[in-house]
Amino acid sequence: MASGQKRWSVIAKKPVATGPGLRSDHASRLGFARDALAAVGSILISRSLARAFLVSVALAASFVLAGCDTDQVSLATNAKANQPVPPKLLAAMVEKNMDLQSPILVRLFKQEAELEVWKQTRNGQFALLKTYPICRWSGDLGPKVREGDRQAPEGFYSINPGQMNPQSAYYLSFNTGYPNAFDKALGRSGSQLMVHGDCSSRGCYAMTDEQIAEIYSLGRESFFGGQKAFQLQAYPFKMTPVNMAKHRNNPNMPFWKMIKEGYDHFEVTRQEPKVDFCEKKYVFDAAKPPDAKRDPVFDASAKCPAYVIPEEIASAVREKDARDQAEYSKLVSRGTPVARMNTGIDGGMNKIFAAKIPEGSTGLSEGAEGTTLQMLAMAKAPGTIPGHVNPPKPNLDAAAPSPQEEPVVAVSAPAANTRVATAAAPEKSGFFSNLGRKMGMGNAEATATTPSPQATASVAPAATTTTPPSAASRLKAAVTRFVPGRDTSKDAPKPAIAAAKPAEPAKPDTRLAATRPALKPSVSDGAGEATQIMGAAPVVQSNSFDSRFGAVK
Repeated sequence: MASGQKRWSVIAKKPVATGPGLRSDHASRLGFARDALAAVGSILISRSLARAFLVSVALAASFVLAGCDTDQVSLATNAKANQPVPPKLLAAMVEKNMDLQSPILVRLFKQEAELEVWKQTRNGQFALLKTYPICRWSGDLGPKVREGDRQAPEGFYSINPGQMNPQSAYYLSFNTGYPNAFDKALGRSGSQLMVHGDCSSRGCYAMTDEQIAEIYSLGRESFFGGQKAFQLQAYPFKMTPVNMAKHRNNPNMPFWKMIKEGYDHFEVTRQEPKVDFCEKKYVFDAAKPPDAKRDPVFDASAKCPAYVIPEEIASAVREKDARDQAEYSKLVSRGTPVARMNTGIDGGMNKIFAAKIPEGSTGLSEGAEGTTLQMLAMAKAPGTIPGHVNPPKPNLDAAAPSPQEEPVVAVSAPAANTRVATAAAPEKSGFFSNLGRKMGMGNAEATATTPSPQATASVAPAATTTTPPSAASRLKAAVTRFVPGRDTSKDAPKPAIAAAKPAEPAKPDTRLAATRPALKPSVSDGAGEATQIMGAAPVVQSNSFDSRFGAVK
């Protein structure tokens, strides 16, 4: 404002050339002119101030209404949105012949719980830059249909700078662009479906804050390099013959086969496929026919215009599809199991995150193949996992122990009582026990004939049902031979001795007990370990840590 006043004051004070006879006649006119110029200057200065004020108000209003999604001014003033690309990623770009500001492409896979960032190399094709494990996604395998169904979208979407949100409530985010023209043609509804941080999902794809900061920075740099929008491809799983065979009975298969065409186009060309819609279906890499004068115009709800797919692309896609179909047929003929549907599980989580959370589960995502969640717990998590993260509900039916395990646990219980009886100190020996030792019958039977009261109570019922009738006659014959003329009717066998003496199966148990330390008197002090038969599963309480996590060991 000071410079404006100075400019207008200089103009007003400039001398006016007048003749000798005109000075007196123009004196009053000169004063009027000066006043007029000053008035005009003050008016223009006021208008400039007013215009600046209105512009600032308009910008502030646009920030409030748009959430700072569409203005690069907000990008320049937001620290989170301007975090530099990490040095490791920069080094990977150099190694893979990529420029920092070259275009990117993003692919998402629910079942694998992975987000891939592809970047264009200097030869014009895309190459995989980095794969990020997804912390959380919600819903089921399949596309989003309506508002509130908790489904994360599937399909092809376009992300422009206006969809980048540096002021997200979930650290940073970008809008997926759902619903696209195809979704709208089918009457599908939903809004504000994001890829964001905070590991929390309600129809979104959630990453850690550190992950979304990297992904956001890669998108930002591609926009600065001139990319108008990057493509987001969201799939239920990697579109391989194995996965297609596993999910062959899923009602979403027609839709998945349709978007698999776009998946194949990218796989064979390593170029971003051009996406159009007509007759409520996807069309990939459509071009005008040779005799056409203009490009075809597509409408998702209207009839498809005349178009062709370049032969070099079409032939490569046909060859890949033929190979996939042949492999698919082999897998089906071999009886590849069909994946369960309608499990009631809400979404999935990458195994690296599930391993870090108490009672964590991968849900509908793939579990740890060739390893366990306990082993993955030692690996470093790709970012901070917030305390409020809600892992998918585990499949209790799959976690339940198999019926074959139950008999093994049941058999191990009575074995403890037998070993306790052999470990107890023997009481004072009687006549028949001394006679048995003289006959070479060993300590095993002597120990078995003198169990502790607790052992007698547990062993006696089994012994009475298994006593051979010839044992007493053999003992009487021995007495008659070593004590001639003795009246054996006076030595009737005592009930406790007769019940326990013929327990010959105790010999194997004696040898087993000899190889183990003596049992401690209290089960809570470790005696419970001795009740386990070699090779049997440990006996644990139903609410213990081991029982809850036994399914993943």
